[in-house]
Amino acid sequence: MLRPRFTLITLLMLSGMLLFGQTKPLTGFLPNESSQQLSTEGELIQLLQPETFRDHLRMLTRRPHVAGTQANQEVANYMDQAMSDAGLDVKRYPYDIYLPKGPGEIDVALVTPIRQPLNNQEYILPEDSFSRDPDLLPGWNGYSGNGDVTGEVVYANYGRKEDFEQLAEMGVEVEGKIVIARYGGNFRGYKAKFAEAAGAVGLIIYTDPKDAGYVRGPVFPEGPYYSESTIQRGSVLTLDYTGDPLTPFEPALPMDGEVEVDRLSVEEVQGFHTIPVTPLPYGSAVEILERMKGKAVPRSWQGGLPITYRLEGGSELTVRLRVEQPKGMTRVENVVGMLEGEYFPDEWIILGCHYDAWGHGATDPNSGTAMLLTLADALGELARQGKRPARSILIAHWDAEEFGILGSTEWVEQMREELNARAIAYFNADGACTGLNFGGSSSPSLKGLLVDASQAVPYPGEDYSVYEHWMQRSPEAAEPSIGNLGGGSDHLPFYVHLGIPSLGVGMRGTTLYHSNYDDFYFYSNFSDPEFVSGPTVAGVLGVMSLRLANAQIIPLDLDRYGRDLKQHLQAAEEQIRQHDPGHSLSSLIDLAEQIEQEGNKLEADLDRLLATRSRGAIRVKTINQQLRDLEKAFIDEQGMDYGSWFRSLYASSDPYSGYASWMLPGLLYLIAEENWETLPAWETRYEAALSALLRNMQTLRRQVSRG
Repeated sequence: MLRPRFTLITLLMLSGMLLFGQTKPLTGFLPNESSQQLSTEGELIQLLQPETFRDHLRMLTRRPHVAGTQANQEVANYMDQAMSDAGLDVKRYPYDIYLPKGPGEIDVALVTPIRQPLNNQEYILPEDSFSRDPDLLPGWNGYSGNGDVTGEVVYANYGRKEDFEQLAEMGVEVEGKIVIARYGGNFRGYKAKFAEAAGAVGLIIYTDPKDAGYVRGPVFPEGPYYSESTIQRGSVLTLDYTGDPLTPFEPALPMDGEVEVDRLSVEEVQGFHTIPVTPLPYGSAVEILERMKGKAVPRSWQGGLPITYRLEGGSELTVRLRVEQPKGMTRVENVVGMLEGEYFPDEWIILGCHYDAWGHGATDPNSGTAMLLTLADALGELARQGKRPARSILIAHWDAEEFGILGSTEWVEQMREELNARAIAYFNADGACTGLNFGGSSSPSLKGLLVDASQAVPYPGEDYSVYEHWMQRSPEAAEPSIGNLGGGSDHLPFYVHLGIPSLGVGMRGTTLYHSNYDDFYFYSNFSDPEFVSGPTVAGVLGVMSLRLANAQIIPLDLDRYGRDLKQHLQAAEEQIRQHDPGHSLSSLIDLAEQIEQEGNKLEADLDRLLATRSRGAIRVKTINQQLRDLEKAFIDEQGMDYGSWFRSLYASSDPYSGYASWMLPGLLYLIAEENWETLPAWETRYEAALSALLRNMQTLRRQVSRG
């Protein structure tokens, strides 16, 4: 078994300690309390063991567990018991949501020039006993429309907005035809949305070997890449809000509960897809693609199959696509454990990962689930030793994420008032332990904390830290590259809807994403055979959580707001100038510079306050409340033009791809849509938000000066 070669003394040195003393206090801590904090962090890291992570992962992934099934309920029961055994106070949050009841009936077949049904489920493999589980389902897309259609075929590359626009420019008629598109480039739901808007009667999505198959390397079970039968499943839900389709902005509380919930009828929901949609493996997709007779595709559209890709199939090639997918009200349930804080129990640090899967879910999501349970075990043991955190740490397991980030959104909508008053930060761990390459994405105020925590945790099997491993990918940079949060996972309602500082980190590798082969056999042979990624990621998140929980002053990265804002504003200005060369966002950029300067002054003032005052002599409750509220300056009740549920002026998921991060989304959307007449109004809204953030920082500085 591969072991980290770090002693506790080495860990303390990595955390900023020298053998005979401390180089400097930890950010947010009183000078005489940093040593104890570092000691606690070292003990936490020692408690995080690969065997614990492995055992949790094995138990979580014994059976396929799609949301709404009995198997998924059993996973919830296991997590409940595991966190209770660790000493956390566990509460379950049930919801009744409108959900597909399974794949239903799916048929895909060539009709002409030959009749041939096409396979839509992974092969059973003798090496992988999990692949013969009778509960594994065929490939399917949740929230597909229903229908039985036969038609000619059009190839649409990745099915992006620009791909359909290019088809139109090339004179390719989509109306009345079945589109075939490859996975990648955008959220699969937007492929369906754009295909339907172009007049297609159906959509087939497949994973191309160029993107994830034999072009990349050996395929499963020889290697970690998609084989000819491997299928990516997934939801295609694309509404202009996130959460249960029938209860926008409000929690989908149980229909048999005490609180009556107004629900939309299915007919009232705008945006459900009406065309049938299904995924196929490339071993089936090639049966269609190799028979197409139209013009060759542009060079960038050519995939990895040994054929010439063509735009159209012609009249001699017809395909039948039938999907009958039942949908209805389904009970789902979040499982949330709390390690109550000793001094500030009403201040929350929240860590979360969903637990529902398309199959066994070993990498996605349950590597993250197992990691959080491993962390819960360690935090619980520290609490039993008398090292309970000062603030509360919540570990949440969300249901029905795979169908559209449903469980976490319902909880955020239910707990909106409590979260606005209590939440300090949200850390997301969706599929967080799928390999050995560390990285992360974050809101500005948590970036410094992430960098510092990565310096305190050993990289597995090496005499250096996670930070040093991370820096190897950008050795000339001043710090590791930290991404911006986009869409696609459970941070979205916390960050984009409520303005709670959020972060997602993990150790990544190659996965068989959303396939029936994402199981314990794949994980133990290809993802992380030594099971060291779980303890490592738990170490980083655990150190971050404990620093937020135990610091006198919450250690947020205050100068990052201005630094990142300037970068994003300059990028937006460059795009606007392509339309209007003389236009300037100088007033907003000037505000960003003032915010950066004010952040630097505020951080210096907080450091001086901690250096000169003692515990009990600082108005920590007031100062920390104001720190927690800084991010909320970006929350705009009017929301985005593409959906008022998306309320952050700072960040959003890309409304065309679903996954990418959109920074300053109000500006980016008007640029994309060329709604130039709205630019003055949006500049006014951004000026108000940035001015509010600047005023809040100035008010906080005055508060700090009074202690």
